[in-house]
Amino acid sequence: MAVGKEIRTKMGSVRNTQKITSAMQMVAASKMRKAQDRMQQGKPYARMIRNVIGHIANSNPNVGHEYMTVRDIKRVGYIVVTTDRGLCGGLNVNLFKRVMADIKRFQQEGVSVCVCPIGIKGTAFFKSRDVEVSATISHVGDTPAVADLIGGVKNMFDAYDRGDLDRVYVVYNHFINAMTQKPEIEQLLPLEAVEDETTRYNWDYVYEPSADELLSELVTRYIETQVYQAVIENNACEQSARMLAMKNATDNAGDLIKSLQLKYNKARQAAITQELSEIVGGAAAV
Repeated sequence: MAVGKEIRTKMGSVRNTQKITSAMQMVAASKMRKAQDRMQQGKPYARMIRNVIGHIANSNPNVGHEYMTVRDIKRVGYIVVTTDRGLCGGLNVNLFKRVMADIKRFQQEGVSVCVCPIGIKGTAFFKSRDVEVSATISHVGDTPAVADLIGGVKNMFDAYDRGDLDRVYVVYNHFINAMTQKPEIEQLLPLEAVEDETTRYNWDYVYEPSADELLSELVTRYIETQVYQAVIENNACEQSARMLAMKNATDNAGDLIKSLQLKYNKARQAAITQELSEIVGGAAAV
């Protein structure tokens, strides 16, 4: 049966695809657990360094940093964290929708915008849009390091130091759970005041080196840490979204195989019925 052979060939192709998506689902699940561990390990450091900065700033009124000074907004920069690869559902699409809505809001107010995309998908997206790309970072891999991000991120910080940027945001996917990821836009510069329990007391430390030097170094390290934390959290979201997308693809392939099997059975039954009709018709004619 020609029709039956065509359906069997299609079923074989779908089964092969199902094996691939199932394997990709398991790989993504394994990477997701490792990414979650890295994400959880980095959070305490970022939180404590932010507390130290807040304590130094609050305990020493004469100590300040240019990264804490609020300016009139004339130009804004975005560090947009995306993925290098696809097959992760609507993860990047939802992020792009969120950041483009924010960019258009600033543009309507007469504020110019530039972006530094991290990830191949982000680079390709913004190069096809009417948005200035100041720097790009790609191929950070599943285990990114701070050193891999310094180049492009420093470009944004230098622009802020020169006064070319008045505000810098980091955009990434926030990991809620394995099923849910939410696009987030957080302000990096200037640093927003965050009050903590430890900053409410009027005691202070003796600093070596001075509080000014220590604050300057800590602020820089904190911002780099925030970008790094955004990258590893986005990586956890990527693996979760890919795991879910591959699970859905595997399930859909199973449903398609069942549908093709039913179609094959009907075609086979129709061919058998036709052959029987021809035999009975031939016998009646004799």
